[in-house]
Amino acid sequence: MAEKFLMPKLSPTMEEGQISRWVINEGDAFEANETLAEVDTDKATMEMTALSGGTLLKILKGAGESAALGEVIAIIGKPGEDISGLLSEVSTNGTAKAEPPASAGPKDETPASTSEKQPPAEAKTPPTMVSNDSSVNGGRLIVSPIAARMAAENSIDLGLVAGSGPNGRIIKRDIEKALAGGVPKAAVKPFTPSTVVGASPFRDEPTSKMRQVIASRLAESIGPIPTFYLTVEIEMDNALELRKAINATVDESEKVSVNDIIVKVAAMALVKHPFVNASYQDKAIRFYEQADIGVAVAVEEGLITPVVRGANLKGFLEIAAEIKDLAAKAKSRKLQPEEYTGATFSISNLGMFGIKEFTAIINPPEAGILAVGGATPTPVVRDGQIVVRNIMNVTMSCDHRVVDGATGAKFLQTFKQMLEQPAILLV
Repeated sequence: MAEKFLMPKLSPTMEEGQISRWVINEGDAFEANETLAEVDTDKATMEMTALSGGTLLKILKGAGESAALGEVIAIIGKPGEDISGLLSEVSTNGTAKAEPPASAGPKDETPASTSEKQPPAEAKTPPTMVSNDSSVNGGRLIVSPIAARMAAENSIDLGLVAGSGPNGRIIKRDIEKALAGGVPKAAVKPFTPSTVVGASPFRDEPTSKMRQVIASRLAESIGPIPTFYLTVEIEMDNALELRKAINATVDESEKVSVNDIIVKVAAMALVKHPFVNASYQDKAIRFYEQADIGVAVAVEEGLITPVVRGANLKGFLEIAAEIKDLAAKAKSRKLQPEEYTGATFSISNLGMFGIKEFTAIINPPEAGILAVGGATPTPVVRDGQIVVRNIMNVTMSCDHRVVDGATGAKFLQTFKQMLEQPAILLV
């Protein structure tokens, strides 16, 4: 018997999902546990699988369209089943924008506009429209926000791109295909100087679910959490020598980065300072026995912090391999929820971008985060002599409900000592 297929909850914080693409087409049969579609959630692209076998009779939410949890996105059942009743029910309840079956379709009272009729979803929530001379869709191009942004960033002429989404909508995969195929870029118009300068033009694009969660979490952090900052300079020469010695003994694929060493040292320091490896829980302080380190990774739509579990128990090579694997998953949006939630402390390193010093925002409920800058050769005084040392600035953001000033300072002191004298790690 045909039934509605609802948008499932694919991540702990998911409230809405955007169909990235349907893996199967209308009319295709599928088995239990087979992937039906890929869905962009607030954190990653997740595979949506079937609980039982059947046939995909009707897609109600196409690629690029969003649906709230529990909203009808498709009709499944057996081949040839009459689904007009379900479509009518869905349309009546307004839980999905279903098109009536062709045999029962309402007559258009204004025949002249038949060719310009848009699906209900398009009419209710206008997508990003780009006007040009194209005859597609009555002289308009329908472009998803992501596709519009990608086209703008790559100077792609949208008029030369064929849309594969609903009603010819240009979606992300069309731009990716255009980039791969070398579609001609928009012609560069000669510069025409003008003395008339008005207010800057702008465009509004819907925010992604990931960006919405980032904004919400960061506002939650910087607002109610009483935060203070501690900065320390660390001489990194011995740590760099340690890294050089390790990498001299391993293959290219196993090499350790400075950040891998920082993760290990931070984890070792955290277990020595339990109030830093803790979180405020309203009427209790939760102390963690292991150091689960969140490592900030920049992805296309924001920032995500995959977690190295029990980093205090792992060696440099194991941490390096795990971070490489997690970062690759993060950039391809393949991280599972358990891989990016539940860190006890986080590290954000912008040293590779030439940043010397910055502050990071705490990711609740963690009590602190380290903002790590790059190690740069700096003249310093040692034993009355001016010498050059590689100095790295580290700033820790502290949740004052858990971490007091002296507590944070002692943690940084341990962290600094371990990096400046790595032999301490063996004690």
